[in-house]
Amino acid sequence: MESKSRRTVFFVSDGTGITAETLGHSLLAQFPDCEFRQVRAPFVDSLDKALDCARNIREASRRDGQRPLVFSTLVQADTIAALHETEAHFVDLFGTFIGPLELELGVKSTHTVGRFHGIAESEDYKQRIEAINFTLAHDDGISDKNLEDSNVILVGVSRSGKTPTSLYLAMQYGVKAANYPLIPEDFERNKLPGELQRYRSKLFGLTITPDRLSQIRQERRPNSKYASLENCAAELEAAKKMMQREGIPFLDSTARSIEEISAKILQEIRFGKPVY
Repeated sequence: MESKSRRTVFFVSDGTGITAETLGHSLLAQFPDCEFRQVRAPFVDSLDKALDCARNIREASRRDGQRPLVFSTLVQADTIAALHETEAHFVDLFGTFIGPLELELGVKSTHTVGRFHGIAESEDYKQRIEAINFTLAHDDGISDKNLEDSNVILVGVSRSGKTPTSLYLAMQYGVKAANYPLIPEDFERNKLPGELQRYRSKLFGLTITPDRLSQIRQERRPNSKYASLENCAAELEAAKKMMQREGIPFLDSTARSIEEISAKILQEIRFGKPVY
Protein backbone atom coordinates (compact mmCIF):
# COMPACT_ATOMS: atom_id res chain seq x y z
CA MET A 1 0.00 0.00 0.00
CA GLU A 2 1.19 3.50 -0.82
CA SER A 3 2.18 5.58 2.17
CA LYS A 4 -0.11 8.48 3.06
CA SER A 5 -2.83 7.77 0.49
CA ARG A 6 -5.43 10.53 0.80
CA ARG A 7 -9.16 9.94 1.19
CA THR A 8 -12.08 12.15 2.09
CA VAL A 9 -14.07 10.84 5.04
CA PHE A 10 -17.66 11.93 5.74
CA PHE A 11 -19.25 11.60 9.18
CA VAL A 12 -22.98 11.75 8.48
CA SER A 13 -25.72 11.85 11.10
CA ASP A 14 -29.29 13.00 11.64
CA GLY A 15 -28.11 14.44 14.98
CA THR A 16 -24.89 16.00 16.21
CA GLY A 17 -22.65 13.41 14.56
CA ILE A 18 -20.69 12.75 17.74
CA THR A 19 -21.37 9.01 17.62
CA ALA A 20 -20.38 8.67 13.95
CA GLU A 21 -17.24 10.74 14.45
CA THR A 22 -16.15 8.99 17.64
CA LEU A 23 -16.56 5.48 16.24
CA GLY A 24 -15.12 6.52 12.88
CA HIS A 25 -12.02 8.01 14.46
CA SER A 26 -11.51 4.83 16.49
CA LEU A 27 -11.53 2.76 13.32
CA LEU A 28 -9.40 5.14 11.23
CA ALA A 29 -6.77 5.28 13.97
CA GLN A 30 -5.89 1.71 12.99
CA PHE A 31 -4.59 3.01 9.64
CA PRO A 32 -1.77 5.44 10.52
CA ASP A 33 -0.24 5.29 7.03
CA CYS A 34 -3.35 6.79 5.47
CA GLU A 35 -4.15 10.49 5.31
CA PHE A 36 -7.77 11.58 5.65
CA ARG A 37 -9.61 14.79 4.85
CA GLN A 38 -12.53 14.88 7.28
CA VAL A 39 -15.96 16.35 6.55
CA ARG A 40 -18.67 16.59 9.20
CA ALA A 41 -22.28 16.42 8.08
CA PRO A 42 -24.56 16.67 11.14
CA PHE A 43 -28.36 17.09 11.18
CA VAL A 44 -29.00 15.32 7.88
CA ASP A 45 -32.60 14.73 8.93
CA SER A 46 -34.49 15.22 5.66
CA LEU A 47 -34.31 13.96 2.09
CA ASP A 48 -33.24 17.40 0.79
CA LYS A 49 -30.31 17.51 3.20
CA ALA A 50 -29.37 13.95 2.26
CA LEU A 51 -29.35 14.89 -1.42
CA ASP A 52 -27.08 17.88 -0.67
CA CYS A 53 -24.76 15.59 1.26
CA ALA A 54 -24.76 13.11 -1.64
CA ARG A 55 -23.66 15.89 -4.01
CA ASN A 56 -20.74 16.71 -1.68
CA ILE A 57 -19.74 13.04 -1.59
CA ARG A 58 -19.75 12.85 -5.41
CA GLU A 59 -17.65 16.01 -5.63
CA ALA A 60 -15.10 14.57 -3.21
CA SER A 61 -14.95 11.39 -5.29
CA ARG A 62 -14.20 13.39 -8.46
CA ARG A 63 -11.61 15.56 -6.72
CA ASP A 64 -9.75 12.71 -4.99
CA GLY A 65 -10.02 10.21 -7.81
CA GLN A 66 -11.10 7.50 -5.37
CA ARG A 67 -14.13 6.57 -3.31
CA PRO A 68 -14.78 8.59 -0.15
CA LEU A 69 -15.45 6.80 3.12
CA VAL A 70 -18.83 7.50 4.73
CA PHE A 71 -19.46 6.74 8.40
CA SER A 72 -23.20 7.03 8.91
CA THR A 73 -25.62 6.86 11.83
CA LEU A 74 -28.69 7.72 9.73
CA VAL A 75 -31.87 5.76 10.50
CA GLN A 76 -34.41 6.99 7.93
CA ALA A 77 -34.66 4.73 4.88
CA ASP A 78 -35.01 7.57 2.34
CA THR A 79 -31.96 9.49 3.57
CA ILE A 80 -29.89 6.30 3.67
CA ALA A 81 -31.00 5.41 0.13
CA ALA A 82 -30.03 8.87 -1.16
CA LEU A 83 -26.48 8.49 0.11
CA HIS A 84 -26.19 4.97 -1.29
CA GLU A 85 -26.78 6.43 -4.76
CA THR A 86 -23.23 7.77 -4.59
CA GLU A 87 -20.00 5.91 -5.32
CA ALA A 88 -18.59 5.63 -1.80
CA HIS A 89 -17.61 3.05 0.76
CA PHE A 90 -20.26 3.06 3.49
CA VAL A 91 -19.84 2.09 7.13
CA ASP A 92 -23.40 2.02 8.47
CA LEU A 93 -22.74 2.20 12.19
CA PHE A 94 -26.36 1.70 13.22
CA GLY A 95 -27.42 -0.72 10.48
CA THR A 96 -24.53 -3.02 11.32
CA PHE A 97 -25.86 -3.55 14.83
CA ILE A 98 -29.60 -2.84 14.74
CA GLY A 99 -30.51 -5.97 12.75
CA PRO A 100 -28.71 -8.46 15.02
CA LEU A 101 -30.10 -6.68 18.11
CA GLU A 102 -33.65 -6.91 16.72
CA LEU A 103 -33.17 -10.64 16.25
CA GLU A 104 -31.72 -11.13 19.71
CA LEU A 105 -34.28 -8.97 21.51
CA GLY A 106 -37.23 -10.18 19.46
CA VAL A 107 -38.54 -6.65 18.85
CA LYS A 108 -38.20 -4.05 16.11
CA SER A 109 -36.25 -0.86 16.76
CA THR A 110 -37.99 2.51 16.41
CA HIS A 111 -35.73 3.77 13.58
CA THR A 112 -36.54 7.22 14.97
CA VAL A 113 -34.50 10.30 14.10
CA GLY A 114 -32.93 11.97 17.14
CA ARG A 115 -33.74 9.11 19.49
CA PHE A 116 -30.50 9.72 21.38
CA HIS A 117 -31.68 13.27 21.99
CA GLY A 118 -34.56 11.83 23.99
CA ILE A 119 -32.08 9.95 26.14
CA ALA A 120 -30.05 13.15 26.46
CA GLU A 121 -33.03 14.88 28.08
CA SER A 122 -33.18 12.22 30.78
CA GLU A 123 -31.72 12.30 34.28
CA ASP A 124 -28.33 11.50 32.72
CA TYR A 125 -28.45 14.77 30.78
CA LYS A 126 -29.44 16.77 33.86
CA GLN A 127 -26.62 15.11 35.78
CA ARG A 128 -24.09 16.21 33.17
CA ILE A 129 -25.35 19.82 33.21
CA GLU A 130 -25.07 19.91 37.00
CA ALA A 131 -21.58 18.41 36.79
CA ILE A 132 -20.45 21.01 34.23
CA ASN A 133 -21.69 23.86 36.42
CA PHE A 134 -19.97 22.34 39.45
CA THR A 135 -16.71 21.83 37.57
CA LEU A 136 -16.65 25.40 36.23
CA ALA A 137 -17.28 26.73 39.73
CA HIS A 138 -14.41 24.64 41.13
CA ASP A 139 -11.80 25.12 38.41
CA ASP A 140 -8.21 25.90 39.39
CA GLY A 141 -9.00 26.20 43.10
CA ILE A 142 -11.55 29.01 42.61
CA SER A 143 -13.72 27.73 45.43
CA ASP A 144 -13.62 25.14 48.17
CA LYS A 145 -17.38 25.32 48.85
CA ASN A 146 -19.41 22.12 48.57
CA LEU A 147 -16.36 19.97 47.89
CA GLU A 148 -18.19 17.19 49.70
CA ASP A 149 -20.39 16.96 46.59
CA SER A 150 -17.46 16.29 44.28
CA ASN A 151 -16.83 12.87 42.78
CA VAL A 152 -13.13 13.58 42.26
CA ILE A 153 -10.67 16.41 42.95
CA LEU A 154 -7.75 16.59 40.54
CA VAL A 155 -4.46 17.98 41.83
CA GLY A 156 -1.18 18.73 40.10
CA VAL A 157 1.14 21.55 39.13
CA SER A 158 -0.11 24.32 36.86
CA ARG A 159 -0.69 23.23 33.21
CA SER A 160 -0.56 19.49 33.85
CA GLY A 161 -3.97 18.87 32.25
CA LYS A 162 -6.37 19.27 35.17
CA THR A 163 -8.89 21.67 33.62
CA PRO A 164 -9.50 19.92 30.27
CA THR A 165 -9.72 16.55 32.02
CA SER A 166 -12.19 17.92 34.59
CA LEU A 167 -14.42 19.37 31.88
CA TYR A 168 -14.31 16.18 29.82
CA LEU A 169 -15.32 14.11 32.85
CA ALA A 170 -18.22 16.48 33.53
CA MET A 171 -19.47 16.76 29.96
CA GLN A 172 -19.14 13.12 28.98
CA TYR A 173 -19.84 11.30 32.24
CA GLY A 174 -21.58 13.69 34.61
CA VAL A 175 -18.65 13.57 37.03
CA LYS A 176 -18.46 16.50 39.43
CA ALA A 177 -14.74 17.20 39.15
CA ALA A 178 -12.98 19.96 41.04
CA ASN A 179 -9.32 20.74 40.44
CA TYR A 180 -6.62 22.43 42.49
CA PRO A 181 -3.14 23.55 41.46
CA LEU A 182 -0.17 22.54 43.58
CA ILE A 183 2.01 25.65 43.86
CA PRO A 184 5.47 26.40 45.34
CA GLU A 185 3.88 27.75 48.55
CA ASP A 186 2.27 24.35 49.13
CA PHE A 187 5.62 22.65 48.75
CA GLU A 188 7.26 25.12 51.16
CA ARG A 189 4.54 24.46 53.75
CA ASN A 190 4.77 20.77 52.93
CA LYS A 191 0.96 20.60 53.10
CA LEU A 192 -1.94 20.14 50.73
CA PRO A 193 -3.75 23.40 49.90
CA GLY A 194 -6.95 24.65 51.52
CA GLU A 195 -9.61 22.14 52.46
CA LEU A 196 -8.09 19.25 50.55
CA GLN A 197 -6.91 17.44 53.68
CA ARG A 198 -10.56 16.73 54.53
CA TYR A 199 -11.20 15.17 51.13
CA ARG A 200 -8.07 13.11 50.65
CA SER A 201 -10.10 10.07 49.53
CA LYS A 202 -11.40 12.09 46.56
CA LEU A 203 -7.98 13.26 45.34
CA PHE A 204 -6.37 12.12 42.10
CA GLY A 205 -3.12 13.56 40.81
CA LEU A 206 -1.88 14.42 37.34
CA THR A 207 1.77 14.80 36.48
CA ILE A 208 3.70 15.39 33.26
CA THR A 209 7.31 15.34 32.07
CA PRO A 210 9.40 18.48 32.69
CA ASP A 211 10.14 18.94 28.98
CA ARG A 212 6.47 18.89 28.00
CA LEU A 213 5.44 21.11 30.92
CA SER A 214 8.11 23.67 30.01
CA GLN A 215 6.91 23.64 26.39
CA ILE A 216 3.31 24.27 27.42
CA ARG A 217 4.24 27.02 29.87
CA GLN A 218 6.48 28.73 27.31
CA GLU A 219 3.38 29.29 25.19
CA ARG A 220 1.72 31.00 28.14
CA ARG A 221 4.65 32.93 29.61
CA PRO A 222 7.67 32.84 27.27
CA ASN A 223 11.16 32.97 28.80
CA SER A 224 9.85 33.19 32.38
CA LYS A 225 11.06 31.38 35.47
CA TYR A 226 7.60 29.79 35.58
CA ALA A 227 8.29 28.15 32.21
CA SER A 228 11.96 27.29 32.69
CA LEU A 229 12.89 23.64 32.47
CA GLU A 230 14.69 23.80 35.82
CA ASN A 231 11.64 25.23 37.61
CA CYS A 232 9.27 22.78 35.94
CA ALA A 233 11.43 19.84 37.00
CA ALA A 234 11.61 21.13 40.59
CA GLU A 235 7.84 21.65 40.86
CA LEU A 236 7.07 18.25 39.41
CA GLU A 237 9.48 16.49 41.74
CA ALA A 238 8.00 18.29 44.77
CA ALA A 239 4.45 17.49 43.64
CA LYS A 240 5.31 13.83 43.11
CA LYS A 241 6.82 13.55 46.60
CA MET A 242 3.76 15.21 48.11
CA MET A 243 1.35 12.89 46.31
CA GLN A 244 3.36 9.84 47.31
CA ARG A 245 3.52 10.99 50.93
CA GLU A 246 -0.21 11.71 51.05
CA GLY A 247 -1.13 8.44 49.35
CA ILE A 248 -2.72 10.18 46.37
CA PRO A 249 -2.96 8.02 43.21
CA PHE A 250 -1.56 9.86 40.20
CA LEU A 251 -1.04 9.47 36.47
CA ASP A 252 1.43 10.85 33.94
CA SER A 253 -0.61 12.76 31.34
CA THR A 254 2.26 13.37 28.90
CA ALA A 255 1.54 10.77 26.24
CA ARG A 256 -2.11 10.10 27.06
CA SER A 257 -5.25 11.53 25.51
CA ILE A 258 -7.92 13.16 27.68
CA GLU A 259 -10.13 10.17 26.94
CA GLU A 260 -7.52 7.74 28.26
CA ILE A 261 -6.78 9.85 31.33
CA SER A 262 -10.49 10.08 32.07
CA ALA A 263 -10.97 6.33 31.71
CA LYS A 264 -8.18 5.73 34.22
CA ILE A 265 -9.75 8.19 36.66
CA LEU A 266 -13.21 6.64 36.27
CA GLN A 267 -11.71 3.25 36.97
CA GLU A 268 -10.01 4.59 40.08
CA ILE A 269 -13.08 6.33 41.53
CA ARG A 270 -15.43 3.55 40.33
CA PHE A 271 -17.94 6.03 38.99
CA GLY A 272 -20.87 4.22 37.39
CA LYS A 273 -23.05 5.46 34.55
CA PRO A 274 -26.84 5.48 34.86
CA VAL A 275 -28.65 2.45 33.46
CA TYR A 276 -30.69 3.15 30.30
